[in-house]
Amino acid sequence: MKNKSFALILILILSSCSWAPGMQMDESLSTPNIVIMPITADLIYDQELIGRREASNVSAQLLAKRNKVKRDFQYLIGPRDVLSITVWDHPELTIPAGEFRGADIAGHLVAEDGTIFYPYAGLVKVSGLSVAEIRQVLTNRIARTIAKPQLDVRVASFRSQKAYVVGEVAEPGLVPITDVPLTVVDAVNLVGGVTPESDLLNVTVSRNGKVTYINLLATYEKGDISHDMILQDGDIIQVPDRNLQKVFVLGEVTRPSSYLMHKGRMSLAEAIGDAGGVDQRSSNPARVFVLRGTKQSAEIYHLNSESPEALILGDKFKLMPRDIVYVDTAEVVRWSRVIENLVGTTELLRNLSEIGVQSFDLTLTK
Repeated sequence: MKNKSFALILILILSSCSWAPGMQMDESLSTPNIVIMPITADLIYDQELIGRREASNVSAQLLAKRNKVKRDFQYLIGPRDVLSITVWDHPELTIPAGEFRGADIAGHLVAEDGTIFYPYAGLVKVSGLSVAEIRQVLTNRIARTIAKPQLDVRVASFRSQKAYVVGEVAEPGLVPITDVPLTVVDAVNLVGGVTPESDLLNVTVSRNGKVTYINLLATYEKGDISHDMILQDGDIIQVPDRNLQKVFVLGEVTRPSSYLMHKGRMSLAEAIGDAGGVDQRSSNPARVFVLRGTKQSAEIYHLNSESPEALILGDKFKLMPRDIVYVDTAEVVRWSRVIENLVGTTELLRNLSEIGVQSFDLTLTK
């Protein structure tokens, strides 16, 4: 009976390599939601073409929006701003700066309620107005006392509006917004630039509870200013670290691990190379897979790297952050692992059987 049990176990195990330990990939795993696609020259060409078209369309839309915002930009005065007001030919109305007094100290501070006091004009509401609008309001009021007054209004100190830059930058902090449109690149440069651990592909700008993702790498490397948006008061720029810019290389490679991408770029060949290459003793070069999760489904790409042409395809196939590269096991190695498990299992069953026989003999003896 014992021999029959061993024979049955042996037949069940040897009937399929699915008993081998570890992960296994099989083209039969394809489903309507998961399709295993071979990595070919046509696939790479189509992906690059689609990527260029999408990037071009997005850049065109962003650039048009940015240009409109910049064209319509006007700095509006707010509380804590300091105004410098000059009435020509009437020095008694102009506060002299003096030798040791700057205009930001000697000027007119906008109160928290958005008003200033000016002679012959009284209390004037200036918050929310541009410099040109303030000049017109003061001119109309002073004209009641002075004939044809000529005024010059400027902002001596910009204090009411600011943006915040946090994350992987040299000196996180606030950046004042002035009458010159402030962009994301300007703000980042004003705080000392980014650190080596920054992720320029996923910079965010938070505005009124809405988060916008910005690709600053395209601005720095390609001069694509469409991503360099104009900032507003209260905007928060977050420069994240690049810890999420990783790919995972698993299976039959020398050093299975996660690897950081360089500026968000890494090819399939680079990932395997960083992992020390495939294990020549146990890997199956014909079965290299890339697993990629999307919002809609999962995608699996398959590369047969046995031929020299496939190595070129591996270099051209661009990975995305969080991709999983898996190098499958050779069939002979999988078979060997089955045998190893089988030997361990049979030894265990034999020992258990012997223990059972001995226990039975002891019971009879008693």
